[in-house]
Amino acid sequence: MHVIKKKKIFMSILAAVMALSLLSGCGGKGEGSSASGNSGNAESKVNKEGYPIVNEPLTLSIMAPDMGIQNWKDMPVMQEMDKLTGIKIEYRNAPRDSFDTKKNLVFASGDYPDIFFAAKLTQAEEQTYGSQGILLPLEDLIDKYAPNIKQALEDNPDIRKSITAPDGHIYSLPRIEPYQPWYRNPMWYNGEILKELHVTDLPATTDELYDLLKLFKEKDSKNIPLSSSSGIKLRDIRTWILGAFGAYEEELYVDDNDVVHYTPAEDSYKGYVTYLNKLWDEDLLDHESFSQTDDQKKAKIKNNQVLLFSDWHAYMSLGGQPSTEDPMFSPVKSDMVDQAVIARNKGFSTGTFAISRTNPSPEASIRWVDYMYSSEGQMMWNKGPEGILWKYTDDSKQTIEYLPVPNGEDREDFRSKITPNFGIASPMIVPDEPVKDEFAKWVENESQTKLLNRGARVPFPALFLTEAESAEVTALRSDLSTYVAQMEAKFITGQEAIDGWDKYVQTLKKMGSDRFQEIYQVAYDRWKNS
Repeated sequence: MHVIKKKKIFMSILAAVMALSLLSGCGGKGEGSSASGNSGNAESKVNKEGYPIVNEPLTLSIMAPDMGIQNWKDMPVMQEMDKLTGIKIEYRNAPRDSFDTKKNLVFASGDYPDIFFAAKLTQAEEQTYGSQGILLPLEDLIDKYAPNIKQALEDNPDIRKSITAPDGHIYSLPRIEPYQPWYRNPMWYNGEILKELHVTDLPATTDELYDLLKLFKEKDSKNIPLSSSSGIKLRDIRTWILGAFGAYEEELYVDDNDVVHYTPAEDSYKGYVTYLNKLWDEDLLDHESFSQTDDQKKAKIKNNQVLLFSDWHAYMSLGGQPSTEDPMFSPVKSDMVDQAVIARNKGFSTGTFAISRTNPSPEASIRWVDYMYSSEGQMMWNKGPEGILWKYTDDSKQTIEYLPVPNGEDREDFRSKITPNFGIASPMIVPDEPVKDEFAKWVENESQTKLLNRGARVPFPALFLTEAESAEVTALRSDLSTYVAQMEAKFITGQEAIDGWDKYVQTLKKMGSDRFQEIYQVAYDRWKNS
């Protein structure tokens, strides 16, 4: 709690009034509707198998981030869920950009929704509100009422470890993405430019990458070999280039000997900033990378000015249709390592579904979300109900075919109107693409040959800290992250000479980098042995 000085009383009152105004539209139940008898009468009204889930009317309130494209109540997926389960949903959504603020206000108010959905609950939030009884433990409910979730956790013991708090309870469900290998959006080469440069073999080392970028720059001084944007401050480049010097990730990674490393203080990070400083000095790295918007960067890419860039797929920046002519970046190695290290996606995200203590039927709620982890539920939540954008080809339900998009709209734009699973992390298992066209097969092969077959690994697991550890890490990270970001930009742009590296590392140590690393080593060892 902050100490309120007298001269700030008026502003505090004003802030409180504004907070209450924000909350006034939440609706739902407050403390007075606490489900103290959940395991009694409410349980007896829930069907443990089959559908509907309930035979008597039940309304559950959901708080979720909203993309602002379509009201959830008008989405066919939510309408199908209502019909299937017999549960009516009351929506207490907030715009995605301001959702975290709304979530914090709701936790502070005591006026909780029955369900927090795609709420990006942090592990600190789960631990805090779980220990206070605001979020309910889910493990017993999973065992009794959620066979699909139970099976998913049995199949993925590391996920179960990662979502289990130090007190032994599970307070939220994960989104599981078994088919997504990328730790971060890949980098892509502009294939048209490669042809103009008569390049057939992609660079395998940092020196070869430098030579290629320089070749493109020498062709025309207006060319931009490599570019980023201000919103991500080189984050799209950092992971891939860090790997050339032996570091898997920008903050923490664990090596083959289970030793935790704090990346910004390591020689690998020095190699990375030294290399980017070389690119910067020779105008091979876009000098507007720290100031331009993503749209401005994409305009350059679309104008064929940029050779190497990051996006989900290359065509999303280049424009036009999906193409197999723009190759994925193949991770390069420096002379500091024998081979490039490659980070891969851990395959799940946490904090996507939680049940509050005011929920009138946790049993029905866990059965409701369990459908999203079934094969039928996965497909419906990912692509919409059968018959709109797709259909099964036969009764075996093993293959599908795509249907024409109504009104000739873009398929993804239309999908965003029929399912909430667009732009947010819904609790579910994300299915593999059931119909792979030439482009999808090509991307899969690029990922397999350039990343997975070359030893890509998860840099650091998702794990819980104790409350004391979390409080200490939060304080340390705030100062460390700010300082690292400032110094990275200075090293790269030459405002700070690389000769100042040792002084920089000593400053990190004074700010607590060794303690930061130590806390995570203890937490990792606990996770590893759990």
